[in-house]
Amino acid sequence: MAEFLIKPIVPSVAVAGSSKRLPVRRIVCVGRNYAAHAREMGRDPDREPPFFFFKPHDAVVDDGARVPYPPLTQDLHHEVELVVAIGTAGADIAEDDALDHVFGYGVGLDLTRRDLQVASRELGRPWDWGKGFDGAAPCGPIQPVARVGHPRAGRIWLAVNDVIRQEGDLAEMIWPVPDVIAQASRAMHLMPGDLIFTGTPSGVGPVQRGDRLEGGVDGVGEVTIEIAG
Repeated sequence: MAEFLIKPIVPSVAVAGSSKRLPVRRIVCVGRNYAAHAREMGRDPDREPPFFFFKPHDAVVDDGARVPYPPLTQDLHHEVELVVAIGTAGADIAEDDALDHVFGYGVGLDLTRRDLQVASRELGRPWDWGKGFDGAAPCGPIQPVARVGHPRAGRIWLAVNDVIRQEGDLAEMIWPVPDVIAQASRAMHLMPGDLIFTGTPSGVGPVQRGDRLEGGVDGVGEVTIEIAG
């Protein structure tokens, strides 16, 4: 039998307060969900239907990881985000029922090869090459709902080498978490282990080899990584 025909390693994220881990099934990301970020990316922040893109589930890495600076880019950017971990399956979920499907929340980084993303955008091509690469989705421990409730407001921030770069509030989301879940569930059957990255506030920018990135959401947690040289 060929060597690759073995039981695959399932990517997972830590669960706060537990030795168990949450298997990651899929990573769904929401684009431009904060008005100020939409503006800094040269887009109109009007409340149009949200749009989504994916990252490979094995792009996830733990808090404290050293993430290699990826190839094919000279412009790697940070984007700090609230992460929603789905715990109960559902499709065509109503906004009023959406939070019943949440297992917990964490803090993630949507690392982006911005030069590749912009080039793809200008050509009308998918963003995959700019968004999906090894180590592109660092994620801190998932806090179960029983520990943190459902955060609707709270400071979200990111620092590079202890200097604040991004700062906003969850209440500034164009599409709050229930709306995001409902919209996503109209296009796909959400399942336990799906992670939804809910968008980033303004202040995104480049990072370099050796930089230390620390991001957080008040009341939820933090995530820290280093960009390896």
